[in-house]
Amino acid sequence: MSDEKNHDVDSIKKEKEEFEDICFVCRRPESKAGRMVHLPNDINICQECMQKVFDSVGQSNMNYQDLMNMPNISMINLNDLRNSIPQRQKVKKKKEDAKQALDLKAIPAPHKIKAKLDEYVIGQEYAKKVISVAVYNHYKRVATGTMDDIEIEKSNMLMIGPTGSGKTYLVKTLARLLDVPLAIADATSLTEAGYIGDDIESVVSKLLAAAGNDVEKAEQGIIFIDEIDKIAKKKNTNQRDVSGESVQQGMLKLLEGADVEVPVGANSKNAMVPLTTVNTRNILFICGGAFPGLEDIIKERLNKQASIGFRADLKDKYDNDPDILEKVTLEDIRNFGMIPEFIGRLPIVFTLKGLTKDMLVQILKEPKNAILKQYQKLLALDEVQLCFEEGALEAIAEKALEKKTGARALRAIIEEFMLDIMYEIPKDDSIGKVTITREYIEHKGGPVIEMRGVPALEG
Repeated sequence: MSDEKNHDVDSIKKEKEEFEDICFVCRRPESKAGRMVHLPNDINICQECMQKVFDSVGQSNMNYQDLMNMPNISMINLNDLRNSIPQRQKVKKKKEDAKQALDLKAIPAPHKIKAKLDEYVIGQEYAKKVISVAVYNHYKRVATGTMDDIEIEKSNMLMIGPTGSGKTYLVKTLARLLDVPLAIADATSLTEAGYIGDDIESVVSKLLAAAGNDVEKAEQGIIFIDEIDKIAKKKNTNQRDVSGESVQQGMLKLLEGADVEVPVGANSKNAMVPLTTVNTRNILFICGGAFPGLEDIIKERLNKQASIGFRADLKDKYDNDPDILEKVTLEDIRNFGMIPEFIGRLPIVFTLKGLTKDMLVQILKEPKNAILKQYQKLLALDEVQLCFEEGALEAIAEKALEKKTGARALRAIIEEFMLDIMYEIPKDDSIGKVTITREYIEHKGGPVIEMRGVPALEG
C-alpha cells in the first residue's frame, strides 16, 4: 500500500517538473507570469492577476457583508466557474540542461534519404538529391549546435514545380522517413495581423500541435508552406495588399529565426488559450508553389537575351520547352512578385519537372503505395485478381496528360472506370480474375473477366 502511495507521489512530482501551471485569468504559463497562487479545485492565479482583483475590491465602495445580504445574489461556486471555461492546456517546460535530442550518428546520410524517397516518389532525381542534402546538413547543424565558433547557417528551401508534380508528397514522405514533426500550412489563408484569416504565427502553432505541444521537439521540426506563390506582391492595385507583400514581410523573422509567441492547442490567440514561446532558429522551412505565369517571365527574359540578325533565336523557340522552369533565376522570382528580402532567406531554390507519359505510367504501378496496388488489394479481399495491360496504363497516362493537373488526374480517371467493376464484382462469387484493357479505358470494349476454372471471356 505504501509503495502505491509513493508511486502516486512520484508521478505527481514528475508531472509538476514536466508541466507548467497556467493562470486561470490571463492564461499565461508559470514561466511567463511568475509564481502562482493555488486555489481549491485546481485553480491557479498569477500574483499580478490576484493583485488586480484585490485592487478592484479595494476601490469598490461595496463591502463583502453588503454583497452577502443583497437579494437574489448567491455566492459564486468556483467549481461551476471552472467548468464554464475550457480545460487548461498543459505546456511542457523547456529543460534547461537537456541533452541534444538528435544523435549525429542516427541521422541518415543523403544517399540513404534519397534511396528511401525513390521507393515512393517517381522521377524528380535532382529535386530528391537537393532535398536529401539540405535536410541532412540541417539536422547536422541542429545536432552539433554551437560546438565551436563556426556557426552554420540555416538552409531554407524554395520548391518550384507545376501542379501535381509531387511537391507536397515529397515533403510528407520525407517527414515520415525522418520521424520528425511536420506541419503543412497553406499560404492562401495567411493575412496581415488584424485582418480576417490566419496570423503568420499560426504556421508555428501547427508545428507545436504536431509535436504534441512539446516545445523542444517542435523547435527541430519541418514547416512546409504550400502555395507560397499566392502571397506574391499584387500588381496594379489600389487596394491594401493584406495577403501579399505584407505577409512576406511578416514571415522574414520566422524564416531567419526568432522567438515567437504562439497559442497552445489553438490556431488563434485569445484570452482562453495559454501562450508559449517557440524559437524558429532550428526549424527547417520548405516553401513550395506552382508559380503560374513564371514560364512567361522566363521566356520574356530569354527572348530579350537573343541576338539580332540572321543567327537570332526564334521568338517561339521556348514555347514548347518542357524544362523551361529549370532556367529560372532569382530575378524571375522577384519579377513574379516575391520581395528580395524573402527570396534571400530561401537560399536553396530548385525546380520539379512536369510529369511525362512514361513517368505517369511508373507512378501508377511502381511506388510502394501505388494506386493500382491499392485497387488490387481491395479486390484481393474479395478473392479476385486484378490485372492491367500495358496498353491500358498508357491510355490512363494519356488521359491524365490532357487534364494538365499532374498525378492528381490519375486517381480521378481510375475512379471513373473502376466504379462499375467495384460495384459488379461483389455480386458474383464465381469471378476469379479481371483484366483491364486499353479498349475498356477508351470506352471501345469491356474488361476481360475470367471465372474460376472457366476460360476468359470479355465483359
